[in-house]
Amino acid sequence: MKTLSAFFTAIVLFLGIIAAVAPKPTLYIIGDSTVKNGSGKGQDNMWGWGSFLHEHFDTTRIHIENHAIGGRSSRTFITEGRWDKIVANLKSGDFVIMQFGHNDNSAINDSTRARGTIKGIGEEVEEIDNILTKKHEVVHSYGWYMRKYVDETKAKGAIAIVCSPVPRNSWKEGKIATSEAGNRQWAEAVAKSNGAFYVDLFGLIVPHYEAIGEEKVKTEFFTSKDNTHTNEAGAKLNVNSVVAGLKSLKGSPLIQYLKH
Repeated sequence: MKTLSAFFTAIVLFLGIIAAVAPKPTLYIIGDSTVKNGSGKGQDNMWGWGSFLHEHFDTTRIHIENHAIGGRSSRTFITEGRWDKIVANLKSGDFVIMQFGHNDNSAINDSTRARGTIKGIGEEVEEIDNILTKKHEVVHSYGWYMRKYVDETKAKGAIAIVCSPVPRNSWKEGKIATSEAGNRQWAEAVAKSNGAFYVDLFGLIVPHYEAIGEEKVKTEFFTSKDNTHTNEAGAKLNVNSVVAGLKSLKGSPLIQYLKH
């Protein structure tokens, strides 16, 4: 009996060692300044929701990296090589949460940003000599870039979660204006067609804003600099909707890592 007991004790210890050295899955976050503003430390009182997402996860069991960066679109996050660096490290069991759209409506070719994408989810292209980068470039649709993120995530055995853009602080007759309606619909379409999970952040957040009211939202949840960037309170309100959306995803393995 002592031999059998010692055997089971050894098995338990062995399994414990394996669990201790096994690599944790990584949750990668990619997006624009509404996800991470600047270095993510709240400069100029601007915060993105990704800076607070780790507070809702058991980080002893999952590693979180926020690679979102201000000013980027679904196109420029790729053309600057940022996505390739993530793909190189992606492994089976990892997760990628992606939220692009705010900057995709910019000019396709100019001397300041050159970050716009073709509207929609089609395969049409526009060839340009990029004024900013001085390089020849083939520009695709918003949907094309989002499909690339999803497909390359899945090819690594990782799990893709597409989010719609969060709403701006734009109002019309007491209701949030739907300036991101196109990108919201296109993000959902890509998620459905390419087998990714989808979180409608716009749809989740707008009811909160409208219940709070235009004046209070403007003064308490956004900075005074523009109608896009949230302060700390606004980012935390938004991240609560992110978490609610993640918890609603049936069959998503990410749920097991959330704090309950």
